[in-house]
Amino acid sequence: MSRLSLQPLIDLRGAGTSLTPQRAALLVALEAHGSISAAARAVGMSYKGAWMAIDALNRFVGEPLVDAETGGSGGGGARLTDTGRRVLAFHQALTALQARLLAGHGETGDLDHFLQRLGNLMLKTSARNQFEGTVQAIHRGAVNDEVVLDLGGGDRLTAVITHASVDALGLREGGSAIALVKSSFVVLAPPGVRTSARNALAGVVSSWREGAVNAEVELQLAGGRRVVATVTNESARELDIREGVPMLALIKSSHVILAVAV
Repeated sequence: MSRLSLQPLIDLRGAGTSLTPQRAALLVALEAHGSISAAARAVGMSYKGAWMAIDALNRFVGEPLVDAETGGSGGGGARLTDTGRRVLAFHQALTALQARLLAGHGETGDLDHFLQRLGNLMLKTSARNQFEGTVQAIHRGAVNDEVVLDLGGGDRLTAVITHASVDALGLREGGSAIALVKSSFVVLAPPGVRTSARNALAGVVSSWREGAVNAEVELQLAGGRRVVATVTNESARELDIREGVPMLALIKSSHVILAVAV
């Protein structure tokens, strides 16, 4: 039997249940469709089976992976929580690493990089936005350094941190790091606006929720990542925030915190 004919599957064990490849596919479909019935059809599951899987996954790590609600004839809506996205990314990264090993592409440096990225995915933080990526460049300055993080899909995020922080974190070009940004530090603006913010990520409003004072707005970026911003309800109305509207997420480089797995 050849090595390439083997097809082992990643099965993450949680609290009395597990994240199987089929359930991981369901999470991917939920993220894409935002509908339980559509996601179930996409992965060949029954609607009841999908609901049972979601219920099981919400017990997986002691906190919900999916925020779901019942619906009418068209089925209920659903979206992944931050924990759900992090656990799914961890499963996908393990699967990718396994595939490279079976294909014979597991060189030492490559494996170290993958393992560090896996470690990044397990970080827990109160920051609403968490972006794992690869250090594309480090520009040394007189006092601070400018670190450019490639998020994939053409999206990049720049952080300005001290020399000491760069050295302490062991940052290097090609290495892995994670960027943390509080939702209150994300400013929304229409496309084409002139700004001094170092980071201007283009996206489309995928969802928004109005609260008593503030609204939580989620943008889908071109590269597939999501950015969450907290703005006042008045600002949301002035910007005409609604699903499908193009918007820029403006983030000062000084508001980006970098972290690495230890």
